[in-house]
Amino acid sequence: MARLDGRRQAPTIKVVAAAAGVSTSTVSRVFSHPHRLKESTVAHVTEVAARLGYKPSHAARALSTGRLGMIAVVVPDIANPFFPPVIRAAQANAATGGVSTVVGDTDEDPAKELDLLAELERRTDGVVLVSSRLPEEQLREVARRGHPLVLVNRDVAGVPRILVDSAPGIREAVDHLAGLGHRHIAYISGPAGSWSDEQRRDAVRERCTARGIIGTVLRSHRPEHDEGRAAAAEVLATGATAAIAFDDGLAQGALAGMAEHRIAVPAEVSIIGCDDILAATTYPPLTTVHGRGGEAGRLAVELLMELVENPEGERDRRVLLPSHLVTRSSTGPAPAAPPAPRR
Repeated sequence: MARLDGRRQAPTIKVVAAAAGVSTSTVSRVFSHPHRLKESTVAHVTEVAARLGYKPSHAARALSTGRLGMIAVVVPDIANPFFPPVIRAAQANAATGGVSTVVGDTDEDPAKELDLLAELERRTDGVVLVSSRLPEEQLREVARRGHPLVLVNRDVAGVPRILVDSAPGIREAVDHLAGLGHRHIAYISGPAGSWSDEQRRDAVRERCTARGIIGTVLRSHRPEHDEGRAAAAEVLATGATAAIAFDDGLAQGALAGMAEHRIAVPAEVSIIGCDDILAATTYPPLTTVHGRGGEAGRLAVELLMELVENPEGERDRRVLLPSHLVTRSSTGPAPAAPPAPRR
């Protein structure tokens, strides 16, 4: 369709409906309530709409439904490699329903997180809050305000949440190291206030106790490469022959730190990460706990859109996604004696 100025006019919902052989109401539902239609219908209409260049009008939808056609995904650190796959999956799932996504980064600051949530309540239909650093009572207060909210990796009763359960994989990691003869394992802790870190730390302690080996928990670290490099010296100072890091970013940094101290991995120290985001690209390839972050993002949006559709719906949904260990080349038999730094 051409306009008087020669530019192509965007197709209307009526044009899409005619081309797809369906009613305009069906086209509308494809972009607002796709779960109410057959998958084949949704696929057919979205293909026709994409071919014609049709984009649903969020302004029109807001007038007719009172919704903005926008959700938010809030993370503590967008530079952390765990979060982009979560965001990507959330965006993709939202887009299938014609909903846009805005991303917020709180820089690991609970005060910024609280301010951002208050702002997003005015600007979005709902929020997926990933790895919140807020105290539990503040999270409950936010949820009580009634704006649709779904948590990822925070287990707060009464608030819908998707949890990547890394404890099974961490227990496998301890068993793996114990089976290789390691008798002292260090845990490189993640951020203070992280639910995932608490879960992983507790799993290391419990499993080390069960196996009759020493488990030393190091101080909290921001999950960054340089923090992992610094943690390498902390691991060596404990006399541990193996380390499990809060995430792959810290583990990757620990690999670099060991190299700086001229400690061979895995001949002298074994290192395990968590999340399986960077593991295949490190040297040596990193043994790690595989978590399902992308799936968590997708499911969180599903729960959120259910709440947007039905604000009085179930508020205590708890979905647990199990983890497992992936063995690569950064773990090996325990050395005869604990290593010492060499310069």
